[in-house]
Formats: sequence, structure tokens, C-alpha cells
Amino acid sequence: MKHIIILGDGMADHPVERLGGRTPLQYAQTPYMDLLAKDGRCGRLITVPEGFPPGSEVANTAILGYDLNQVYEGRGPLEAASIGYEMASDDLALRCNIISLQDGKIITHNGGNLQTEEARQLIDYLNEHLGNDKVRFIAGIQYRHLLIIKGGDKNIKCAPPHDHPNEEWKPLLVKASGDDESAQETADLINQLILESQALLEKHPINRQRAKNGKLQANSIWPWSGGYRPSMTPLTQTYPQIKRGAVITAVDLIKGIGHYAGLRAIEVDGATGLANTNYEGKAQVAIEALKTDDFVFVHVEASDEAGHDGDVELKVKTIEYLDSRIVKPIYEYVCQCEEPICITVLPDHPTPVELRIHVSEPVPFVVWHRGITPDDVQQYDETACVTGGFGLLKLQEFMQTIMNIK
Repeated sequence: MKHIIILGDGMADHPVERLGGRTPLQYAQTPYMDLLAKDGRCGRLITVPEGFPPGSEVANTAILGYDLNQVYEGRGPLEAASIGYEMASDDLALRCNIISLQDGKIITHNGGNLQTEEARQLIDYLNEHLGNDKVRFIAGIQYRHLLIIKGGDKNIKCAPPHDHPNEEWKPLLVKASGDDESAQETADLINQLILESQALLEKHPINRQRAKNGKLQANSIWPWSGGYRPSMTPLTQTYPQIKRGAVITAVDLIKGIGHYAGLRAIEVDGATGLANTNYEGKAQVAIEALKTDDFVFVHVEASDEAGHDGDVELKVKTIEYLDSRIVKPIYEYVCQCEEPICITVLPDHPTPVELRIHVSEPVPFVVWHRGITPDDVQQYDETACVTGGFGLLKLQEFMQTIMNIK
């Protein structure tokens, strides 16, 4: 049995009054996810262990069957792997957003939908003025970048910017955990870099032009989720059913998880991580991968971004796009395959549009393959899946369960 997981990042939500008290997933037209639910088996999954932040780095790692207590090192090292930076033993790698500040508050975690070409110029500019033997910025995609601190101490407290929209930024600056002198030095260094970046970015031609065009300025760095190089056993060594696997995503973080999980990353032209991503391209690449691989992980970021922006209409559209432009063609391909293939659809965590942050709550999932015994669930959403045949699974139980499907 081959497996394909289709993950709509942040797709789960809360009831929204504007949608008649329904969630975006309930409100959206999703005939193919509903078909999978009707003909397959559903359940809910706890993706975030107690004591961990409800971030995509945590949830996606747990979904793939890893014990976060053993492997978690934060987003930074995962994103370093995804962009080809091999961490040294003394490297502290932090995810480094370029964000938008205004009137002393974090307006958006994404630099006003900063584009990759603009961001690379800003990262080069920061390296020129702030980089040295100890500090290095590495460009990623859009607003998502990397800060490497040689000899940095990971025992610091950082605030993920997407969790603090419209909040004052100064109280959210980095703090040391406890009284460790080394950690305090690292916190002080990062805070100094934040302040210096603001002075530099404000006068950069890109931001001056953005201001003229009425766009938000990408006017501060915001490092967070730092750690050292993680130790993760490849999935091929844990699950003998997986001899070759692939990950398809526009997000460096997910590529990094895939790297350490032993999955090859497949690039898709036009994959953006936003609602305008190349859905058809991702679906076609996934179909091609199923011809050679035993395990394919398709990650689509768009719903999470819409949730962070508080855009309920866009979130509904991203869910419908996932259904019609990814789930549909993959389902139709699998139906005509002679080889058995199991399709699983789920989010990693909810990103409620009215909260604009990740929350730690169980997510709905559906599993379908030819010959599966259906449960009584008739549609795919947060409420319907409560009565699903799989019940409530926790963390590594999900991967163990689907890998045991014969």
C-alpha cells in the first residue's frame, strides 16, 4: 500500500458568525473531501504535545510520527536544512521573518506579503551592514529567512510574530531563559540586531518605493524558534513500507522536516505558499511521484496565511482550491491505478480567522483507499469527524495507524 498525505496548513477553524455559525471548512464547497469522508474513515488527531507551541514545525513533525521530546530543535534548523545550509555544531539557527511594524505594533508577520526578489535584496543589505564572523543572514522565500549565530545559546524566549498581530513589539523582544549569562548575551545580541535592522530597512529603496505605492513596509527582522542541528531517523528506517518518499511544498520549514525525515523535496514552478500557488502543478508532481515513491507528503500553506490575515473569504477559497485542484485530480488518478494507494487529508493545526493565530486543538482527518470499511461520517469537517471510526488519535499514533493499513 502506497500513501499520500495531503495537508492543508491551518485549514481547521472555529465557527464564524459571518458564515452562519459554520467554520470555513464547513462553509466551503468541498465535494471531493466529502466524498473521501463518505466512502472512507475519519477521526481527529492531537498534533501538538503538551508544553509545545502549536506551530507548523511541531505539528507536521508529529504527524510524520516523530516524538517531539526527542527531536524538537525549533524552526531554524529545519529551515536551514531546506535551503541547503549544513549547520556546524556551534551554530544556533533561528527562523528570521521580515515583518511590518507601524505605530509601535506588529502589523503583519509577512512584511506586507513581501516577495522573494525584494526580500533577497533586503537580506543581502542586512548582511552587508550587520553580518560578521558571528552573525549571518541567509535568504529563504518571501518573508521567511534564517539567522545564524555562531556560538549562540538556544535557551532564550522568542515570540513568534504570527502569534502577536496588532500587539506592541517592544515587550515581545527576546529574553533569556533563567539566569544563564550565555543566554542573556544571545538575547541581547538578537535584540540589538532587531533595532539595527529597523534603522537600516526604513531607508532602503525597496521600502521607500513600497511606501510610495501605499504598501506596508518590510521594516524589521524578527528572529524566533532557534535551535541546534536535530537528530531525526529517516522514515525509511522506521517504516519498512517506505522505501522512497517525497515532500512537495513551497515552505522551507516543511522542506527541512522532509530533509531530516529522508524525503526528497520536489520543486514546483509557481508554488508560492499563498492562495495564488500552483495547485495544478503540485497535484501533477504528486501524481508523478506516486509512480516511483511509496510515500508522498503534499503540503499547501495557503489556508494558514489566510487565517493569519483574518481573511475569511480567502480562507474559504483556499479550502475550495485544495479540494478541486489538488484532492480531485489525485483522487481521480488513484481510482484508476491498479496499485493500492491510501489518501489521507488533514490540517496540521487550526488557524482561526477571528484569532489570526495557531491554536492547539485536535484536527479532523480522513483516510480513504479502495476496500476500506466506511464509518458513518458523511462530510469532512471539524464537527463531523468527531464521530469517525478512528476516534481521537494522539501524535505518533496517526502515522503508526496509517502505516499499518494493508
